Amino acid sequence: MLDNRPPLPPEIARRRTFAIISHPDAGKTTLTEKFLLYGGAIQMAGQVRAKGEARRTRSDFMQMEKDRGISVSASAMSFDFGRFRFNLVDTPGHSDFSEDTYRTLTAVDAAIMVIDGAKGVESQTQKLFEVCRLRDLPILTFCNKMDRESRDTFDIIDEIQENLAIDVTPASWPIGSGRDFLGCYDLIHDRLDLMDRADRNVVAESIRIEGLDDPKLAEHVPADLLEKLREEVEMARELLPPLDRRAFLDGTLTPIWFGSAINSFGVKELMDGIAEYGPEPQVQNAEPREVAPEERKVSGFVFKVQANMDPKHRDRVAFVRMVSGHFERGMKLTHVRSKKPMAISNPVMFLASDRELAEEAWAGDIIGIPNHGQLRIGDALTEGESLRFTGIPSFAPELLQTCRAGDPMKAKHLDKALMQFAEEGAAKVFKPSFGSGFIVGVVGALQFEVLASRIELEYGLPVRFEPSQFTSARWVHGPRDKVDAFANANKQHIATDNDGDPVYLTRLQWDIDRVERDYPDIRLSATKELMV
Repeated sequence: MLDNRPPLPPEIARRRTFAIISHPDAGKTTLTEKFLLYGGAIQMAGQVRAKGEARRTRSDFMQMEKDRGISVSASAMSFDFGRFRFNLVDTPGHSDFSEDTYRTLTAVDAAIMVIDGAKGVESQTQKLFEVCRLRDLPILTFCNKMDRESRDTFDIIDEIQENLAIDVTPASWPIGSGRDFLGCYDLIHDRLDLMDRADRNVVAESIRIEGLDDPKLAEHVPADLLEKLREEVEMARELLPPLDRRAFLDGTLTPIWFGSAINSFGVKELMDGIAEYGPEPQVQNAEPREVAPEERKVSGFVFKVQANMDPKHRDRVAFVRMVSGHFERGMKLTHVRSKKPMAISNPVMFLASDRELAEEAWAGDIIGIPNHGQLRIGDALTEGESLRFTGIPSFAPELLQTCRAGDPMKAKHLDKALMQFAEEGAAKVFKPSFGSGFIVGVVGALQFEVLASRIELEYGLPVRFEPSQFTSARWVHGPRDKVDAFANANKQHIATDNDGDPVYLTRLQWDIDRVERDYPDIRLSATKELMV
């Protein structure tokens, strides 16, 4: 990150594009709701488990998400907060959908890590954090559920520092915990924020005070808690690094806020933190050159495809992260993979599941482009220049099952449905060169359930998933003639993915070792860059 770049145009500089990552159940969807509440996007925040249709959360719109109270598909939402425009990308926290989340993180400039005050850093948080690490994403931490019994504040901070190898600086400090949780002391602005337990949708009141010795504190905080607060803050200021914006932007330091999302507490402070310290739209890596947000020409890339958002129309929406320039509705952009121009006449912006036509978008924004399957994950859209944005991964699936239609006459329809999900990135679909049926590969077992329920809901096709003899899949690389010879010799193991690339299906690690031994020119890989 160089500091000698020209200042960004004001419209781009006010953009903050970030994702929320967490272990399932740490309260991510609730936090998203509250963000929208503060951004004025919704009047009443829904709760994940709530009575009646009226109180469903806004950001979970697939039937299965509503039934299970988990977020399955990453959704993007834009809203204004003060003079800033926030683009928030919600990601599924459930580990079975991690691939979707990994890709989403390629489209944002920062991440908010939500951890549960009682459980601390959990396995999935750790995995997602590693991905942020690979991308050097700046991370803001929100320690949620402080209104329930939670662990000691220093313990939580130590655990983050040790498990994630990142420095932590407190932006706020909790006063009491569980039933005695009163609120927080804001260390950045020296003020007291008190939580209102009566009404969950009310913004907490904050009281201006002059430092921790201000006698006004005693009016609001019981003596024992006040003494503890003064001691802890003094220790924290001595032991923990101060908030340094450079270190935060380099991804080596994370500021932590404490709060309770369900009680709307601590959320506004976190949002102020993103606005004040969060990164502006960043330079994106691409071949053959990097692309800077302030460039005049428009460019962007597809990081997610969502099919059938509206089941009445078989529509597909490609989510595009705008990388540079000022996009206006109706512009013609070049679809780099097919080299064809595309007139983008009905781009949409999302306020949860309400969509509006986007008249314009700037670098940093996320827009949805409805299309009929032309756009795939990893595609670049530019004003004519042949760019490829790098670093969007596709992982080898860890679970493989065969998929057959309940009604053999409908095999053709199944073919179409599975291709749709493959292009959406929801699953890998392999067509074996031998035998019939498809082999579907996913990263987590829950995805099979989601696929089966979506194929039935969206296509009216009951399907069966059955165990397959294969346990993993590897993409085959090498000179054309060698790959063909290899494929002919190993017909019963060869399949093609939805792009037509050859895949070697294996039963045991021994199969992979054998290929390495017998075919020195062939390389098997577990990832494939989603490239043009």
